Amino acid sequence: MPIVFEQDTGYRLLADARFPVPALTSDEAIGQAVAAVVADTPNLKPGLGATPVTRKLAAAAPETTRRLLGDASGLVAVLDMKLADHAQHQDAIRVVQRSLLAHTKLAGSYRSPHEPQPTEVILHPYRLCFLKQAWYVVGRPEGGDHPQTYRVHRFDPNLRQLPDPADVPEDFDLRTYFGNAWSVYRGEPSYEVEIIFNQTAANVVLETVWHRTQQAHRHPDGSVTLRFTIDGLTEIVRWVLGWSGSCRVLRPPELRDLVVARLRAGLEPGGTS
Repeated sequence: MPIVFEQDTGYRLLADARFPVPALTSDEAIGQAVAAVVADTPNLKPGLGATPVTRKLAAAAPETTRRLLGDASGLVAVLDMKLADHAQHQDAIRVVQRSLLAHTKLAGSYRSPHEPQPTEVILHPYRLCFLKQAWYVVGRPEGGDHPQTYRVHRFDPNLRQLPDPADVPEDFDLRTYFGNAWSVYRGEPSYEVEIIFNQTAANVVLETVWHRTQQAHRHPDGSVTLRFTIDGLTEIVRWVLGWSGSCRVLRPPELRDLVVARLRAGLEPGGTS
């Protein structure tokens, strides 16, 4: 790099100097292009940098790499993902990112679906994570003893970064925090779950790993039993209801009772499941 030394100002990098472009392999170039496509998916966007970075790499890269970046971007698509709508909350996501990087507090108004009115929150943010269908902030509310989970799009647009330093435990681990929650919210106690799926549903249900503790056992008749270790039942009962008519809960009895109660409630006049 062209460095100039001047007695009064010291060392200086020339204004028109260009840093060398990383020598990307074909797999790396394709990976960058695909990552940009995924990051640019509506309602998912974690920021605005992935696509511009890909364009800058292409502009300065050799012809082969430039062609790979362009072809991969044009041939790969992510469509119709059932995600929470973050289209109006890109600013909030960036505020969270800046606070996490600066280790400072967040403040804003949070609209919980379980509370009649929004509540003002001052938060020590621990992590930003995308889980299942939405972006979440995990952090400890000011005055609280334990971290909680907040959906980003439930914050009003007034979410802001505070200058005060955040108190974030160095040993915090996101996987430990979520434990064996079925989705986002970890309940109590822990349950050993067994669900048998009939032959018609077996192949479809096995195409997806639904939980990190999942174990599957095929039966001679083509049916399959899935086993999970789950912290709480509130979230998994909704999933089981989606397979109604194709599965049967073997254990625990608490989950079976919840499924039956929801189905009965849905059959009541004016009732919901």
